[in-house]
Amino acid sequence: MKKFWLLSVLVVFILSCSKKTDHSPRERIRFTKEWKFALNESEDFSASGIDDSDWRILNLPHDWSIEGNFSQDHPATPGGGALPGGIGWYRKTFQLPETDKEKLVFIDFDGIYQKGEVWINGHRLGMRPFGYNSMRYELTPYLNFGEKENVLAVKVDNSEQPNSRWYSGSGIYRNVWLVKTNRIFISHWGTYITTPDVSRENATVLVETTLENRLPDATNLTLRTLIYNPDNNLIAETETAQPLGTGEKNVYQQNLKVENPDLWSIENPALYKAVSEVYSNGELTDSYETTFGIRYFHFDPLKGFFLNGEHVKLLGVCQHHDLGCLGAAINTRALERQLEILKEMGCNSIRTAHNPPAPELLELCDRMGFVVQNETFDMWRKRKTQYDYSRYFPEWHERDLTDHILRDRNHASVMMWSIGNEVLEQWEHVEADTLSIQQANHLLNFQKNVDESVISSGDMSVNALLTAKLANMVKELDPTRPVTAGSNEVNPWNNLFKSDALDLLGFNYHHENFADFPENYPGKPFHVSESTSGLMTRGFYQMPSDSMFIWPDSYPPTGKPYGNEELQCSSYDNCHVPWGSTHEESWKIVKKYDHIAGTYIWTGFDYLGEPTPYWWPARSSYFGIIDLAGFPKDIYYMYQSEWTNKDVLHVFPHWNWEQGQTVDIWTYSSAPEVELFLNGESLGTKTKGPEDLHLMWRVSFEPGTLKAVSRENGKVVMEKEIKTAGEPAQLKATADRKTISADGYDLSYITVEVLDENGNFVPTAGNLIQFSVEGNAEIFGVDNGNPLGHQRLKGKEIDAFHGKCLVVLKAGEKSGNVTLTASADGLKPAEVTIKMN
Repeated sequence: MKKFWLLSVLVVFILSCSKKTDHSPRERIRFTKEWKFALNESEDFSASGIDDSDWRILNLPHDWSIEGNFSQDHPATPGGGALPGGIGWYRKTFQLPETDKEKLVFIDFDGIYQKGEVWINGHRLGMRPFGYNSMRYELTPYLNFGEKENVLAVKVDNSEQPNSRWYSGSGIYRNVWLVKTNRIFISHWGTYITTPDVSRENATVLVETTLENRLPDATNLTLRTLIYNPDNNLIAETETAQPLGTGEKNVYQQNLKVENPDLWSIENPALYKAVSEVYSNGELTDSYETTFGIRYFHFDPLKGFFLNGEHVKLLGVCQHHDLGCLGAAINTRALERQLEILKEMGCNSIRTAHNPPAPELLELCDRMGFVVQNETFDMWRKRKTQYDYSRYFPEWHERDLTDHILRDRNHASVMMWSIGNEVLEQWEHVEADTLSIQQANHLLNFQKNVDESVISSGDMSVNALLTAKLANMVKELDPTRPVTAGSNEVNPWNNLFKSDALDLLGFNYHHENFADFPENYPGKPFHVSESTSGLMTRGFYQMPSDSMFIWPDSYPPTGKPYGNEELQCSSYDNCHVPWGSTHEESWKIVKKYDHIAGTYIWTGFDYLGEPTPYWWPARSSYFGIIDLAGFPKDIYYMYQSEWTNKDVLHVFPHWNWEQGQTVDIWTYSSAPEVELFLNGESLGTKTKGPEDLHLMWRVSFEPGTLKAVSRENGKVVMEKEIKTAGEPAQLKATADRKTISADGYDLSYITVEVLDENGNFVPTAGNLIQFSVEGNAEIFGVDNGNPLGHQRLKGKEIDAFHGKCLVVLKAGEKSGNVTLTASADGLKPAEVTIKMN
């Protein structure tokens, strides 16, 4: 293995205050309130004097696509979520005090999808076509001060679709920041911290800080760095004094020692704080805080992944960027909820499929203890959809890849860079230029024609050279982490493999090749970059459960019918795509072999778009372990029983069937033995063998109570009951948090269930649930996890799906109590009260 990425890393992320503090001359202001917005594809609104008085006023982040109606006629197609695109304009008017005249002022966009074009007071600042990256523009030369207003205008063009896989959203969908600094300051993404040596006794901290001087004269400056431990005690400091010439931009290196470091890990994500202070001729000119973690890791070709010297199996999922009914509009609490649900399952790693994530996701992973595979591109030069990033790759890939690494290279959680996912450059002559998005997706996952002359040649093709270029760019910016890519061509003629530039090989699917990897690729570390692609609908079951449903059957389609009239997929783990496997099949292999560093299951949560194996009227995925609303599917509990030390007993399906119908009962259990009872009569005890991950009984249905009892060494571990429910009679509302912050951003997720008169959950209920709210909060979204649902996700009503649905409340900015009422015709309503502090 290469020495440079075996080095330990001390990693950081910048946490800046939203307002100026007494000790800091730098201001970083959250610039998201009271923007004006209009959809308009024909007019130019970049000038400062335009009348926008009748435009909609809203707060960012904002995704206008999720506000629309589902339709097969939208150019995004069902592959992109069947939601509208178009061109939108955002404008914000603001004033700056006269005291800011000597400052430098920047605007930072965490993400605009897509082709975000920016003007200040009529001056064009630039356009970035890549919708997933962050960007900065300097406003200083064009600003007004005092009573004269400034107008920031942003054009967002997402009219040419399809252009992404999968749902992209539209708009300024991530946070925006106004940054003010003095003229001697730390550059954007200007801190890079590594630890050349780290152990449990000592860590050497190397801090590289980039400083700029915009003053008309040279200056004598001092860079002072202080480190605070997780208890906020000062433990190390150093100073560097050196002149900096006018117009110069220099990198300063400092070494510090930390004794007995509290190492960052999955179980103990300990975070330190560094305070960087810049003095010019004795006067403080810049200051900000940096949160970081100290840890070391490596990937071994035979033993897998090691963190701080301890072997860890990476138990990961791929996560697309949308947030269900919130669309792509980023919200920290929404991300945190997703990670909490995954953590409870035992997940310890995230792959950001297939683009740079929101900065908040990485900050949460740093704080919550997730290892991250951070991915940049889903395509390079060769396109996958008609209007995708391949059009811009030749001109923009260097800038976009550089910006991504510079932005994220200081995060404790990030331990791998992925430069691409299933790029068509793996092969020499694979083109998707004449295919639809649905056809191109199938093309990626079935057998390709391979140029035999390329296989026999020892020369590197242009695609192998491109791989080497991208990998080397990453290593120049950050030589401390391995570079990988998600490859669904697992043979040696893969151009990415032939480049020999990847430090860590990743297979997408092909579970039949996992075991023999060390023999086929000796000396190379290995992980499963994408696996399984099981198809499931929460609460839907297709029997017999030991039958296998593999959909679609092939590409090109044979014409053989597949699927079912409900257009749903079975939750028994007996349905998957032909390039994938069941969850159990892939996990057993990953679990068995130490050389497999870990796996990333496709996917953790369902996401908008890619409704494989179907198309319209389906509009979102079936792949998730958790549905679009955040409700776990049954397979969640298989992973929980395998990936955690919790006591787990999950019994399914529900117990509402036709008299005499044959029903397959499954259990996922952490204990080896389970006994099943129906109406008090034992149906037998079963014990898991070495290869068993579930137990199954075939039962003739009769109404009543189904009870499972798990045991280990003769002792009862857990008991679970499922009862036959009667007709819907009442609703139950349960909030994930009953106290939230009155900050205009915080959320409460409220699950609404349909119950019978005895309080039993009704798993077949599909009642229309309506919502109202009293108090200083708004209904921010509704969802039910149904991939076929066409009700607006930004509405105030939605059908229960298999007995439940979700409503999301967003806090206002005044403290007090808020009451959410859920009602349905003929049912007793439910209320829940949320306190806002």
